[in-house]
Parts: sequence; structure tokens; C-alpha cells
Amino acid sequence: MDLKNSTILITGGTSGMGLEFVKQLTEIGAKIIVTGRNLEALYETKKQFPNVHTFQSDVSNPKDIKDLFDNVTTLFPDLNIIINNAGMMRLIDLQDQSLDLENINREIATNLTGTIQMVHQFLPHLFKQKSAGIVNVSSGIAFMSYSPAPIYSATKAGIRAYTQALRLQLENTNVKVFEMIPPGVKTNLQNDWVKQPNPAMMMNADEMVKISIDGLLKDKKELKPFPIRIIKLATRLMPNVLLNIGHREFREIKKLKSK
Repeated sequence: MDLKNSTILITGGTSGMGLEFVKQLTEIGAKIIVTGRNLEALYETKKQFPNVHTFQSDVSNPKDIKDLFDNVTTLFPDLNIIINNAGMMRLIDLQDQSLDLENINREIATNLTGTIQMVHQFLPHLFKQKSAGIVNVSSGIAFMSYSPAPIYSATKAGIRAYTQALRLQLENTNVKVFEMIPPGVKTNLQNDWVKQPNPAMMMNADEMVKISIDGLLKDKKELKPFPIRIIKLATRLMPNVLLNIGHREFREIKKLKSK
């Protein structure tokens, strides 16, 4: 992909990997559009990167997406790349009956449904471009369920399956489909966790984004660091071992919450 001469929309672009995409793509010279739910965070992003264009929008809300589409495609008819980065990850005990149905569905509405809605809404516009791309962010957890975050696990497995199907259906079009597959990355997703992840097991956001941008420039379908190759192999050779490692963390988290 020619990123320098592209107009790129990044959902959830005010923190974590989204903000790092803003930084690195701005340095390349791309025109950047940032969306997010938090208006104050959008103001801060605009102050940090004055040349980016910001829109308040919630990917879990169909009306927001329709309004975003109308505004962005009118103001930026050359929009040709969408990075579906918006997401949330929560530690959830599925036996916790205090979570109502709307709450339990929140990650699905943002991570999975939000991505699908964004693609469906913007795809007709992308078809009009000479060259276009869609980047969907999954996770190493797409290859193995992580029991402390069961809904997140389901959404990322869903994103991977959806992205593979989307790529096949668009194989003879001008729209290239990429899957960004991070391992554990240090972001604000973990800020309110009762048990913080081991920093030694986490990748820095700038490193993960650099690998992804390098992959986009080379048209690699999967944007992934070396640890993902290890995870994929391990899930084939010893799937129960990885599941049990994650579940030990769930037991520890449950103990901490019961104190």
C-alpha cells in the first residue's frame, strides 16, 4: 500500500495502538482522520497532532457510523484506508449476575459488531478508489481462548474469521484486506485490571505499529510480530497447556476480587 499518499481513517485513534498509528502515519505523510467516543481525548489528540482531523463517533452505534460516513466521505472523498482499531478488553467472571445483558454485550458491540458495521458502511466508498485497504485488528487471543477475558476472546476469534472471509470475497477487487494480530501490548486496555499483566510478556505499542506499517507497505495479509508465530504453533502442538496458563490467571484474579 502507498501510505504516504493515502487518506486513512483510524477508529479508537486517541490512545494505545491507535494513537501510535496516528503518530507513525503522520510522520510518513499520510492524511489522518481519527475517531473516538471521548471528546476530551479527541481534543488532546488534535493538540498533539494539529494536522489530523477528528470526529466523535462510537463504532457500536449504527447511527454514529452512518453520520461519520456522510461527514467523512463528503469532506474527504479520497479516503482509501480504514483501520478498525477501536476496542475494549475486560476481565469478566461469567458467573457474575450483576452484569446485565447490555453490559455483557459491550465488547461484542465495539470489537466485533463495530468492525463489521464500519466495513459494511464504508465498503461502497472504498470500491470507488484506485487502491484501497481495510485493516482489522484481531489478537493472539484469536488462536486460543483466554478465560479471564471470555467475551474479548470471542470477539477476536470472530474478527479473524470475518477478516479471512472478507479477504476471500474481495479477492478480485481493488480493496486489500489486512489482519493486524498483536500479542499482549502495553495500552490503556489494562488500566483498571485488578491483576496487571507481566510487563516482560507485553510488547510496546510503537513496536507493534511499526511492524504493522512495514507489513502494509509490503502488502502482507497478516501484520504480526514473531511471538504470534510461536503462539500459532503452540496452539496446534499443546493447546491445553496455553488454555490452562490463562485459566490460572483467572483463578488468581478471582481470589484478588474476593478479598
